Amino acid sequence: MSRRFPIVVVTGSSGAGTTTVRESFEHMFRREGIAATIIEGDGFHRYTRAEMQGKIREAEAQGKRISHFGPEGNLWPELDQLFRDFSKEGGGRYRRYLHNDQEARPHADAGLKAGDFTPWTEVKPGTEFLFYEGLHGCLRAGEIDLAQYVDLKVGVSPVVNLEWIQKIHRDTHVRGYSEEAVVDTILRRMDDYVRYVIPQFEATDINFQRVPIVDTSNPLIARDIPTADESLTIIRFRQPELFRINFPYLLQMLQGSWMTRRNTIAVPGGKTGLAMEIIVTPILRRIAEDRRCLIR
Repeated sequence: MSRRFPIVVVTGSSGAGTTTVRESFEHMFRREGIAATIIEGDGFHRYTRAEMQGKIREAEAQGKRISHFGPEGNLWPELDQLFRDFSKEGGGRYRRYLHNDQEARPHADAGLKAGDFTPWTEVKPGTEFLFYEGLHGCLRAGEIDLAQYVDLKVGVSPVVNLEWIQKIHRDTHVRGYSEEAVVDTILRRMDDYVRYVIPQFEATDINFQRVPIVDTSNPLIARDIPTADESLTIIRFRQPELFRINFPYLLQMLQGSWMTRRNTIAVPGGKTGLAMEIIVTPILRRIAEDRRCLIR
């Protein structure tokens, strides 16, 4: 953690909805006048799309599995270095993964295509916050401890069947994969999911878990993602007093919400975005004010 160079992360599995949450944070940073550098966790994958496909085939031929959830598929030491460097000096290196042709088009002159990485670049001078969105923002594995550097840790973790429905729908409709390929990916990464993704939610300060109130018992045959109105969002605070969470105020502002435990509230799915902004904006504001007072 660093009062001078704070880091905020949104961490969650592929298909969990972290990208949508990132967009909410971008709006909050803009409204609060916070200069933030946005880091996508996919930029710290080890291999390009083509290289990863080859590595998957090699691993399968040896009776092994490799996935973007585990150490073999990622540059965790480089991500750790970025967090360490930013928390100390406000600097560090990162790159972007180009998911599709639209993202790759501006880089065509450099010979890059979908599935490639941009060159490494330095965090822009004057950055006040580093914001990470991806799979491993709170990772603790071996000598890697990313959570120690982070000032606000947000988890996004829908119930697993809903997570699979969202991933299958996104990867088939948006990224062009077959349903069989997506299911194979889910199965191949399961061991790494249990070892490296799930444990992160022990460290998150605030966790948003979307729970459908319609039948999702067989995610492989679901044709539609349950809508916000067909869902509840369970919001858990690890240490409510640390961030001055005012539960009576939240219950008053979020109509239809109720407390399920001393540190947990349930919110109608349609009010998730509002809940996130009501909860997170004051926290970001306090962190920013604390930083600005320190550097005056």
